[in-house]
Parts: sequence; C-alpha cells; structure tokens
Amino acid sequence: MLKLKKETAVGVFVLVGLLAVSYMSFKLGNVRIFGDNYYTVEANFTDISGLKVHAPVQMYGVKIGTVETIGLDQENGVANVHMLIDKSVELTDDAIVSVKTNGLIGDKYLKITPGGLGEPIGHGDTLFDTNPALDMEDLISKFAFGDVTK
Repeated sequence: MLKLKKETAVGVFVLVGLLAVSYMSFKLGNVRIFGDNYYTVEANFTDISGLKVHAPVQMYGVKIGTVETIGLDQENGVANVHMLIDKSVELTDDAIVSVKTNGLIGDKYLKITPGGLGEPIGHGDTLFDTNPALDMEDLISKFAFGDVTK
C-alpha cells in the first residue's frame, strides 16, 4: 500500500513537471495556438540593419505586435518586413514605420507613428511611409572625418 502511494505521488509530480515545461515552451516560444488576435501588415525599407524576427513593434512606447518575417525584394531593392499587429489596434495607411534602437547600442525595434487622415488598413495591407535604420558607424565616421553636412 505504501509503495502505491509513492508511485502515485511520483507520477503526479512528473505530470505537473511536464505540464509546466510545456506551458513555458509555448509561452517563451511565442507560439499562438488558441485564437489569432493579430493581423499581418507589411512594410518595405531601404535599410533594416540589426532588425530581427520577433522584434517588438511599438506605438506610443507600448508593444502592439512583433516582426513576423523579414525578406528581401531584389526586384525593387528593398527589405520586406511582415508584422503581426494586435487586432485591437487600428492603423491607417498614412502611419509611419521607423526602425529604432533601444539605447545607444541596443536591440532594434519598429516604431509606428500613427497617421490621422488615412484610410484604415486590414490584414495583408502595406504601410508605405517608412524610415530606415540609422547607421551609427556611418554617422561616427562622417563626424570623425568632418563630413557631417552630407
């Protein structure tokens, strides 16, 4: 009888452990299983140096989504970025998307500055007004060699 209680306790402990590991894997892995609360928006940039998949997308400093995929459009000479935006956030087609940096040497993220007079966008639409990433090495070299005006 005592052996059965120990085996049951060990079995329950292992089951709880497996459930905890599964939950953390889904949570940390950004896996969306139940419900899709996001819509996809596309933007094209001339330079996205340092931007990575799963980077945050922010508006007013609040995270409203993530970068889903980054691709290269060689025909048009641009980097193509697909973002997952929370369905509760309404964007207009005159919104501005910029590549920004957290801190001086921090991670890159996308900042959306909302427009006001444009038409609302939906799943699969494109934001055309974009600002590329600032190249700090280029700025420092221009400053060091006295070529800041260009």
